[in-house]
Amino acid sequence: MPRLESCAWSCSCAARGRHKPQLGDAAAGLAAKVGEMLSSSVSSPPLALAGRGERSPGASGASSTSGSSTLIWSQHLVRRSVVLFVVGAFMALVLNLLQVQRNVTLFPDEVISTLFSSAWWVPPCCGTAAAVVGLLYPCIDSHLGEPHKFKREWASVMRCIAVFVGINHASAKLDFANNVQLSLTLVALSLGLWWTFDRSRSGLGLGITIAFVATLITQFLVYNGVYQYTSPDFLYIRSWLPCIFFSGGVTVGNIGRQLAMGIPDKPHND
Repeated sequence: MPRLESCAWSCSCAARGRHKPQLGDAAAGLAAKVGEMLSSSVSSPPLALAGRGERSPGASGASSTSGSSTLIWSQHLVRRSVVLFVVGAFMALVLNLLQVQRNVTLFPDEVISTLFSSAWWVPPCCGTAAAVVGLLYPCIDSHLGEPHKFKREWASVMRCIAVFVGINHASAKLDFANNVQLSLTLVALSLGLWWTFDRSRSGLGLGITIAFVATLITQFLVYNGVYQYTSPDFLYIRSWLPCIFFSGGVTVGNIGRQLAMGIPDKPHND
């Protein structure tokens, strides 16, 4: 009996000895897998954060560059608008004074007694119109993809202004047998101004559009008794008035184009 018990005890110990290495190997493998899983789960968030950190400087740099470009473009736009407004208001005062002195345009008596013989609303309205037209010309050129490069210099712009003032002066000074001859002469002078200082399809189209719209507005004002013209021969106004509006639009457009030279285009947000 003691031998049998000792034999059984020795067999059980041997079996336990054989199972211990197997359990140890399984435990070691399981521990290794758990360690790999933990290491991968811990190491992946820093990689993701690192990737985000690599992208964020570029995105912030692009946004800051776009913001600064928009600010610069807005500042240039405001400056051009102010310059065009002042030029338009000043030219309206001078040219309207010439028309009033030659009794071409008639205002009420309380208006004539003012300093510049012009109604208070003439300078701001003409200044606003000049700002809109001067900004519209380079905008249309950019939209059509046809930048205007014909005689892009301030000397040419000043000559264009001088010719426009001469056309306006001729409308008040020249005496013809009838208004038709005067109108035909001013048509030729206006087209000559466009051909000499512009020669663009956009300039011709905008000039005609401006002349048409401005003539309608003038007819509306005269019809409502705001002011009037002497010897009207074309629907309450003078037949040569569209020529003045056409040449004025071309002149202000050249000023606006010259002011827009060297200014970056409006930035686009992708």
